[in-house]
Amino acid sequence: MSQFLTLLLRNRLAAAGGVVLLIVLALALLTPVLPLANPDATDTANRFQPVLSAGHLLGTDHLGRDQLSRLLWGTRLSLAVGIAAAVFAASIGAAIGIIAGYFGGRTDNLIMRGVDMLMAFPYILLALAIVAALGPGLVNALIAVAAVNVPFFARNIRGVTVGLAHKEFIDAARLAGLGHTRIIFSEILPNVVPVIVIAMSTTIGWMILETAGLSFLGLGSQPPQADLGSMLGEARGALITHPLTSVVPGAMILVIVMGINLLGDGVRDALDPRLRSGALARPMAATRVARRAPVPQNEDAGAVLALQGLETQFHVKDRVYKAVGGVSLQVKPGECLGLIGESGSGKSVTALSVMGLVASPPGVITAGAARYDGADLIGAPYETLRHLRGNRIAYIFQDPQATLHPLYRVGDQLVEAIRSHRPLSKSEAWARAVELLKQVRIPNPESRATSFPHEMSGGMRQRVGIAMAMANNPDVIIADEPTTALDVTVQAQILSLLNELRRERGLAIVFITHDFGVVAQLCDRVAVMYAGRIVEQGPTEAVLAAPAHPYTRRLIACVPELGEGRRKLEAIPGLPPAVDRLDPGCAFAPRCLKAQAVCKQGDIALAEEGARVVRCLFPETDIRLEQSV
Repeated sequence: MSQFLTLLLRNRLAAAGGVVLLIVLALALLTPVLPLANPDATDTANRFQPVLSAGHLLGTDHLGRDQLSRLLWGTRLSLAVGIAAAVFAASIGAAIGIIAGYFGGRTDNLIMRGVDMLMAFPYILLALAIVAALGPGLVNALIAVAAVNVPFFARNIRGVTVGLAHKEFIDAARLAGLGHTRIIFSEILPNVVPVIVIAMSTTIGWMILETAGLSFLGLGSQPPQADLGSMLGEARGALITHPLTSVVPGAMILVIVMGINLLGDGVRDALDPRLRSGALARPMAATRVARRAPVPQNEDAGAVLALQGLETQFHVKDRVYKAVGGVSLQVKPGECLGLIGESGSGKSVTALSVMGLVASPPGVITAGAARYDGADLIGAPYETLRHLRGNRIAYIFQDPQATLHPLYRVGDQLVEAIRSHRPLSKSEAWARAVELLKQVRIPNPESRATSFPHEMSGGMRQRVGIAMAMANNPDVIIADEPTTALDVTVQAQILSLLNELRRERGLAIVFITHDFGVVAQLCDRVAVMYAGRIVEQGPTEAVLAAPAHPYTRRLIACVPELGEGRRKLEAIPGLPPAVDRLDPGCAFAPRCLKAQAVCKQGDIALAEEGARVVRCLFPETDIRLEQSV
């Protein structure tokens, strides 16, 4: 609840709407105990009294009735009717939508065709027809307003339920022997409640307006009972001569509906799980930079891409997550650097930070530099980053199904990537796209270029991702676990393809992976990350043969050896630390078998000896002795 209120109050318009609505609700609730005149008492001798007249703060109407008293009692009644209509419509509509979406088939068709028939009528005409059939009266107006809004809730909730009905947790509930009723109440309903609340928060205003419209026409509240709509209806005859009698209820309707709508928008945003990252704003075009220290000097003249002390954090409410904590890496032309570590160690955030692709908010680059050909990219103008993205530095992402647009043919997407950086005609770009598909060994590339992503296998889509990365002959490719979702055969083909392209074109590749087998096959050097920091780095062969950091050794020991069967398959106890509350010393110390008291004190620096570096006080292999051999 505290998180919800925090997100809600960050939206200033929603907060303003909530404050206004709270004031109106408080007045409505206190109306019976306030010293007000009888709202139904007439005094024709004092009709149309002005504002601030004796005993009548807001004047009187055409029958001499106190405007303030009628306004507050009418507001109380209008709010009650609007909220009640919303509750009834949401309850009935949600029940219909859940039943239709959960059972599907004929039940769904029968129910939803009935809902479609109701939605075919203009809602105000349908409400008028219901009131005409039931007779004028506030209760009948409530029924009419609720009835015409039931289809809106039913269709929304049915769409959400259809998406839930085939999820694995619903199948698991069925296999556990739960009945339909229990599944609906224990599994489906909790997942659709936020949608119901959001829909209610945005429709109560409509329902108050609809009820006021029926009362304005004389079909809702009946004299002498006052609600906002009937007050407007009675005042229309004096609209020109005494406009105050119309302005007062009209202004209250405006205030209530605007307050509800502003608050409803805030509730919708605060309940949306995609916006719980600590900000409701759209991400910036490039990651925000707030460096607290001077920019490091360039020390890697031969590297095409070099990271120096890079730090990236996520600021979520009052917490600071240190996702990348001072990473230094470099990769030369034609070289492949492997970046390995458990999930959550900061590998992907490091890669995305290079080109300012970490979402801001909440991401912030707080220190370090990322240099391409010696030029620092951290804090570079957006136009510079846009020119380099996909042109000189390209990415291959883990899930091509998510990165390829589902509504565009793969050839068109390649053409867009090419023409964004090259002045080619569409026909020339198309020919280039077909050539790229051929280079990544996609059979029948002319035909495949016209396919949609869903018409291709996982391996084919990943090849398209590689082709897109190669479209503008980049100098650096950052491959973020591009083979994780592929089977072993396709994985071997993709690795072979990347290795071949690297050697032919002199590409520098940063390859992010969990798999030491991939590192051994493709990478010249390997860097091991843990809790946002590099703990070991060196030539691949040397690191795999004699790992120095205990974390590296334990990771390698977790890899099964095909056909060996001579050792126990290891596992690393415990979990990686939460990067918002890292303890002093080595982050791996709580899971390390060699940890001593000194390992948990102060910062542990990287020890460098030749081509190898390690962040450990008690390494498994003494890299100084190794270098001297």
